[in-house]
Amino acid sequence: MKISILASLHTTLLATFFTALFFMSSSFANADSRDITLIYTGNLDGELEPCGCSEGGDKGGLKRRANIIDNFRKEDPNLYLISSGGLLISEVAQDTLKSRYILKGMEALNYDAIGVQWKDLSFGADTLSKTKLPFIMSNNSNQVFFDKSIINRNHAKLTFFSWLDPNRNPQKNMGDSIVNNDTTALAKKLKKAKANNQITILSTTLRLKIAQRKLPLDDVDILIIKSKYEHYGEAQNIGKMLVLQPGSRGMRIGKLKLTVSTEGKLLKWKHEVIPLPPEVGDAPRMEEWYADYNADVKADYEKRVAIRKKLESGESPFASDTSCKNCHSKEHKKWSSTRHAEAFYTLQDVNKSFDPACIQCHTVGFDVAGGFIDPAITEKLLHVQCESCHGAAKAHADSAGQKPVSNKDWSNDKICGQCHIQKHSPDFKFETYWPKISHGKALLNQATSN
Repeated sequence: MKISILASLHTTLLATFFTALFFMSSSFANADSRDITLIYTGNLDGELEPCGCSEGGDKGGLKRRANIIDNFRKEDPNLYLISSGGLLISEVAQDTLKSRYILKGMEALNYDAIGVQWKDLSFGADTLSKTKLPFIMSNNSNQVFFDKSIINRNHAKLTFFSWLDPNRNPQKNMGDSIVNNDTTALAKKLKKAKANNQITILSTTLRLKIAQRKLPLDDVDILIIKSKYEHYGEAQNIGKMLVLQPGSRGMRIGKLKLTVSTEGKLLKWKHEVIPLPPEVGDAPRMEEWYADYNADVKADYEKRVAIRKKLESGESPFASDTSCKNCHSKEHKKWSSTRHAEAFYTLQDVNKSFDPACIQCHTVGFDVAGGFIDPAITEKLLHVQCESCHGAAKAHADSAGQKPVSNKDWSNDKICGQCHIQKHSPDFKFETYWPKISHGKALLNQATSN
């Protein structure tokens, strides 16, 4: 009996010992590694909000991005948030105003580090440096920007570097450059970061093969390469390095769940790409920012209208749909039943009837002499009318059809491509869209000869 009790006690003690040993080894293993969340984004390309003209193009926007990042921060307050840059674009006059609000909106998202791309410098380096945003340029010649960002959170240090390729400088023939080509200095910075057990991230606009040839990657844990158009690339391991490829236009965000060691090594990772359709919803805290943006866009539009009123002189080359109707009644009747005939109203429905980026494809001749100015002055040029596709037609109408419309020799692609581009209409196919507005002859470029 005594032996049985002693044996039982011995067994219990052994079990307790091994259980304790297991938990101790587990805690030591956990002490040697950390699970972290890294959210990364790529080129915004001046897209403060998505174009809502089509379902396929209605993705992205800073309001949705803020909402989903806020939700991620509720799950993990210690997440890391970085961007490879490419926020701005400078193509039309309105981009100056839009860029100002993009920078304000990005400030509200609390990024840890943002790379600098050449397009971001379109308005000058001072435009970026005067913001509160953590712009990083690791080969900066004049110290306008920090050369790295050390992000210390949840007992894991990430160091973000960004390389701006001097060979892609759009103004490289105009004297001094803001960047240098000193890859040796970059290599030293990366090596020092690794010696301090930091996870190193290097962002660049170079393609993978060129980055492998040009840049020192021996001490890089995560390499972010040139953004892919819209869709994110698959994350991939190349040796010990993890390669990421963001998408463009701000339509999606990337999420990485990383397990890292205390020595700054990537132990394992899980990659996810998250789209931003309307169902994501907008962050309520961005409402005031967006209202201010719309108010400024409207004020800017009204100022331009006033200038155009003063400059506008002479006859308009546009006849309007009422003139076209006189000879093309059957085609006009068909047009009247399509969405083109109410295109401007759809802008009013979403409070965008003052945004030049939208007006140009929902009216006739906007920003062209004699074209649409505003609903009060040029009401007859509202919507997507005959002349939106076939070109100015007043001379055609006045000559009883003897003079051709201005777009007579245009191909289908060129006519539809004035507005139905990837940015606004990613699902556009002529053969599926044409039946919705089919009129006259089978092909648009033939129809223009009517």
